[in-house]
Amino acid sequence: MPARSMRGIYVDRTPEMREVMESRRLPSPSAIAFHEGEPSDADLIRYGQAAEVLLVEHTRIGRHVIDSCPALAAVLFMGTGVESYLDVAHATQRGLRIVTTPGYADQSVAEHALALMLAAARNIARMDRDVRAGIWAPIDGVQLKGRKVAVIGLGGIGRAFADMAGALGMVVAAWNRTALERPDFEADLDTALAGADVVSLHLRLREETRGIIDERRLGLVNRGCILVNTARSALVDEQALLRALTDRHIGHAALDVFPSEPLREGDAYTRFENVTLTPHTAWMTRDACAELWLRTLKAFAKLQAEDTHDAEHL
Repeated sequence: MPARSMRGIYVDRTPEMREVMESRRLPSPSAIAFHEGEPSDADLIRYGQAAEVLLVEHTRIGRHVIDSCPALAAVLFMGTGVESYLDVAHATQRGLRIVTTPGYADQSVAEHALALMLAAARNIARMDRDVRAGIWAPIDGVQLKGRKVAVIGLGGIGRAFADMAGALGMVVAAWNRTALERPDFEADLDTALAGADVVSLHLRLREETRGIIDERRLGLVNRGCILVNTARSALVDEQALLRALTDRHIGHAALDVFPSEPLREGDAYTRFENVTLTPHTAWMTRDACAELWLRTLKAFAKLQAEDTHDAEHL
C-alpha cells in the first residue's frame, strides 16, 4: 500500500497572499489546507494535530503548541529569521524539521530600505504629516551622494542595497560576518561604522548578532547619522538607540521592525519627530508574495518526497 501523502496547513494566509495566488493562478495543491486570519494557540494546536506540516508566514509558535502536536513532523517557515517566531532548539529536540524559504524578497526589502533611507534623508514623512495638518514648513535635508553608508550584512538583501547605494554615488563600507570578494567589503565592523552618515542593517538575528549595534558602536557613526533597520529590531540595543535619538547623535531612525509587533499605542518611537516607521512591510510586494509561495511549494514538495522515501525504506 503506498504511503499517504504528507499533509500541510497554511495557518495564517493573508488576504493579500490569497489575492496574489488567485490573480496569478498559482498552484494550490490539495495536500495543503488554507486558514486565513490570526490563529489562536488553540487553533494552532488543532492544525498541528490534523497535519504533518505547519506552513507559517508570520505567527509565533509556542513551545506548548509543539508539545501538544505529537504527530507534527515539520514547520515550514515562509521566510527567514525563524528564530524570532519559534524556539528552534526546542522544536529540533522534539524531532521537528525546520525549513525556511530564503531569498524570495531580496530585491523588495532592499528597495524598501532604500526608500526609508531617502525618506529619512529628506524628512518626507514629517513634511507629509505637516502639510496634511495645514502646516507649510519646508525642512532641509541631506544630499546622499558622497556620504558614507555602512551596510551591515551582505546576504542577498544587503548586496542589493549596497549596489543601489553605490549607484546613488554613496561611499559604501559593507561588513559581513564572513569575508566576501567585493570591492566595498570592510572586514572590521567598527571600521565600517566609523564616520558613517547612514547605517543600514541586513543581518540575520542570532545570539552572536543580538545587540550588535550597541551604545559604543552607535557612538562610532557621524553625528546626525541615519539608521535604517529592515532586518530585526534586536540587532540594535533599543535603549541606546532611544538615547541617541534624543540627543540627535542619531539624526533619524527609519524602522520597519520592532521589539513587539504590532507597535503598541504610545510606543517611545512614536514620540520622536526624527523617526520614520513602517509596519514590517519591507518584503510585501506582489512579486515577492508570488515568489514566496512558489518557493514554499518547492520546500513542501521536498518534504513530501523525503517523507515518502523514508516510508519506503522502513
